[in-house]
Amino acid sequence: MVVNFKVFKKCSPNNMITLYMNRREFVDSVTQVEPIDGIVVLDDEYVRQNRKIFVQLICNFRYGREDDEMIGLRFQKELTLVSQQIYPQQKQDLQLTKMQERLLKKLGSNAVPFIMNMPPSSPASVVLQQKASDESQPCGVQYFVKIFTGDSDCDRSHRRSTINLGIRKVQYAPTRQGIQPCTVVRKDFLLSPGELELEVTLDKQLYHHGEKISVNICVRNNSNKVVKKVKAMVQQGVDVVLFQNGQFRNTIAHMETSEGCPLNPGSSLQKVMYLVPTLVANCDRAGIAVEGDIKRKETALASTTLIASQDARDAFGIIVSYAVKVKLFLGALGGELCAELPFILMHPKPSRKAQLETEGSVDVA
Repeated sequence: MVVNFKVFKKCSPNNMITLYMNRREFVDSVTQVEPIDGIVVLDDEYVRQNRKIFVQLICNFRYGREDDEMIGLRFQKELTLVSQQIYPQQKQDLQLTKMQERLLKKLGSNAVPFIMNMPPSSPASVVLQQKASDESQPCGVQYFVKIFTGDSDCDRSHRRSTINLGIRKVQYAPTRQGIQPCTVVRKDFLLSPGELELEVTLDKQLYHHGEKISVNICVRNNSNKVVKKVKAMVQQGVDVVLFQNGQFRNTIAHMETSEGCPLNPGSSLQKVMYLVPTLVANCDRAGIAVEGDIKRKETALASTTLIASQDARDAFGIIVSYAVKVKLFLGALGGELCAELPFILMHPKPSRKAQLETEGSVDVA
């Protein structure tokens, strides 16, 4: 069977350089990242002139509003993670992918392959959502493959002979579930006997985007206070590593109920509350962390960031986490009792069948 699939193509403004890539998402498995591969096709004039062509992997980290920038002050770091000369070709042994081999046969003698290895500790692609009226660059981490001509890789590239193609570094959910999250918190009261106990359990640790979260709540009131209502919420934690105080939280789904309340002294309550965190319900809120390509219609909430250890956190990154928080309201004098459970929210890994389909024939527009 012959399978036709998409190949991404982008030309420089002067049409002298063309970039072909069969994918724009590269999987980070915590210990290693898939190599970035592609084909560059040069115009006959550039080949005759023996022009030097360079390919670079650029990480663009914006950590402040573009409107707040002043003369000499920019809230943006552009990091060159990988840089290599691909034409004239240097002596190196490249293990070409099947896609590259087929493209080389199809595109002719002016086609040049390249392979770049992204550092495993580099941050994941995440951007912070802006208001609909804000047209400036969003804060976050974005990656670009840059192709340009020059005398060296440090030369300032000219716009007409430069290609910038956005790519994403993604992580997929582990294949195995972790330990079922469960916690018990208790609160006693000054000059009042007994204590209030709250037990919260999730049905599993790992959820896929759009999946319903079951929050099992058990309240045992052995105090003389009265529980007036119960609230459950999903909170997204965002940690901008560059800043010491760059941590904040957003409530992206919540549910509040007074069913079974007031819960009087000596009584107990057991109930299940369901929450579904989605970007659709938060599309108008600024500061929500979303996937690194904000222009795509199928953009979703940012996945949980998996890192090997806290020491492996990149200073130019944004770490995203999720937690379920349950709160009992006891009135103005009684205060509140809160319990919190972290969980993982990610996309499932594509099936092996979908991966095999990329080994079909090449159809280049």
